Amino acid sequence: MASRLIQRFPLLRQYATQRFLPVGPVCTAGKGQPSCVACLYASAGGCIRTRGCGLRTLTTTVNEPSFIASSSVGLHKDSAPRFRLTQLHRPAAEEEQAFRQHLVACSSSRQVIALLPPGGVMSDTMAAAALHRVADLEQGSCSLKDPTVLEKDAIKALCFQLERDSVRLTDAGLVSALLACTRLFLDPRSPLMVRLTSESRERLDVGRMSVGQLCTLGRALMAMEGPGCVLLEQVVEQIQRQKLAQWSLADLTAAYAFMQGYVGERRKHGDLLSAMHSHAATVTFHMDPPAVSQLLGALVTLNQTQAMPLVIKLCKQAVRHVPHFKDEELAVVLRALMHFGHSDHYFVEAMERYVPTKAFTARPETVTEVMQFFGRRNILSRAVFDAVAESFVYRADDYTTSQVAAQIVAFGKLGYLPPNASEVFGKVETILRSRFSHFQPRTLLNLLHSCTLVERFPVNFVSKVFSSYFLQQLEEQETGMDRIVLSQLTQLYMTMKLECPFYEGPRLHSKYCVKSFLVYGRLVETPVDAQLYNSVRSGLVDLLGGCSYFASKVLTPYYYSLDVEIKLDEGGYVLPASNTDVYKRIALCIDGQKRFTTNTRQLLGKEAIKQRHLRLLGYEVVQIPYFEFERLQNRTGLVEYLHQKIFPHTYRLSW
Repeated sequence: MASRLIQRFPLLRQYATQRFLPVGPVCTAGKGQPSCVACLYASAGGCIRTRGCGLRTLTTTVNEPSFIASSSVGLHKDSAPRFRLTQLHRPAAEEEQAFRQHLVACSSSRQVIALLPPGGVMSDTMAAAALHRVADLEQGSCSLKDPTVLEKDAIKALCFQLERDSVRLTDAGLVSALLACTRLFLDPRSPLMVRLTSESRERLDVGRMSVGQLCTLGRALMAMEGPGCVLLEQVVEQIQRQKLAQWSLADLTAAYAFMQGYVGERRKHGDLLSAMHSHAATVTFHMDPPAVSQLLGALVTLNQTQAMPLVIKLCKQAVRHVPHFKDEELAVVLRALMHFGHSDHYFVEAMERYVPTKAFTARPETVTEVMQFFGRRNILSRAVFDAVAESFVYRADDYTTSQVAAQIVAFGKLGYLPPNASEVFGKVETILRSRFSHFQPRTLLNLLHSCTLVERFPVNFVSKVFSSYFLQQLEEQETGMDRIVLSQLTQLYMTMKLECPFYEGPRLHSKYCVKSFLVYGRLVETPVDAQLYNSVRSGLVDLLGGCSYFASKVLTPYYYSLDVEIKLDEGGYVLPASNTDVYKRIALCIDGQKRFTTNTRQLLGKEAIKQRHLRLLGYEVVQIPYFEFERLQNRTGLVEYLHQKIFPHTYRLSW
């Protein structure tokens, strides 16, 4: 077959001179005799015919719960040559960098294949990078989105060449190719995987791999055998022998990527992690957007709460990169800051400049993460919220139900209504009508409850929430009827009875009603600030003449807790707290910093609805915010302040 091909295509003769040093058995064709096409195809200098070729297959696998073959493609020994992996005449670094940049720009596997050098000559690291990009585009949760991508001639030829040249690959190309194959879900028992794995183990024993190469190999071994792979300890030992001061930034990010998968929750190698954290803190100012995102993501996975100094430095570096983060990178950064409970006002300012320019074009997942970040950190940014609200009206149809709910929950939690509130909540109502059955029960409850926090009452849908069918669905979820769900149901029902008197839907069964919002967590009520309460209490004693004239931390019949309650008779005189014949009740809301957004003096949504409900229940609500209290200079000023707040129209007597 080879002879016939060369006779038929004379141009093949010009490739008869070997470009690479022979490795292993070489073709015995004599001088002047036509070279073996199979040897040219292998580009390894060795004749495959002397070792036998046969049919080679690439087998993809479904990675749960074990490797199961799902499709195969074949390469015959007489296939036309497509690629040659050169080591002696490697492309220049600039060429490789340009190739990688073109790969990143590819949005489909077809584009990646078209990008492969038409001459067929490339370095092993370029070949591995191409496979990695295919994996980026095609990798699903446990299998390829399109397994037929491995049937493309270019992919088959590339993998076949890696198999044949495994002993000639550089360390970087070898381990990168192995990792790429695992990401493509190739069967570990396939000839390609067996050769790459065997060669990697041999080189690991030699002990000359760099930190980055060791980490890449470690990730590949974990993908094939899991964290229990015995070779992983050998990989970690060799990493520990390397001097941290000599690690490059690429080595550091690779080490974090490896450790987050290997260490996991086993809490192993704490000393190595601590050393890595210390070193990383000294080089954060050199980190680019991907590095900042990768390190923060790894710290979350490893749950390194003791590494807050590093988190803070990474956050400061993230401020510089906010306009340059990719959507997925920014989402990782935001999740990390939420996880560690950290925010920086410079970072918030950078987000306020960036988000309004991207609200209409960023991925829905990223916009949702932005709103969750501001919501969980209690940061009210009108610039961000207004921009997201405007984009929500036009983009909500493309959002998932959980994304819709997450964005509205942020508005409700911070008690903020954007300028286009009518359009936003009109869109929410439209989505509820068209996709009501698509909402998960817990997600729907969060959405409806958040609407009521900002005085938007979805009466038409609340009646369905109180139905026995929906309540049963809530009970059947993993979390079941926990205290948060019960508190939300109770407050939602109270809202319908107090603020929507025309509501005629089903009642909430008493077994789903809580006895106290405060006892059932902080979702509906925030406990009073102890220091602020004690200061106010001492002032009330001076003002009223004793502590018997007011009650503290009173549980009302309506599930809310009062910080302080004062009772009056018909003449406006203060009654002892034990008196039951009461004409008027005053509820003092001693609002500390935690009851407001962190950067403004706006009450959180849960505190605003509580005060609305107390007024509707007949209480006179007197708010004592921390920022007014902090201006008081002395005890006399405190008493005068309380008198003006509680009894603004009466003359104060001196006791």
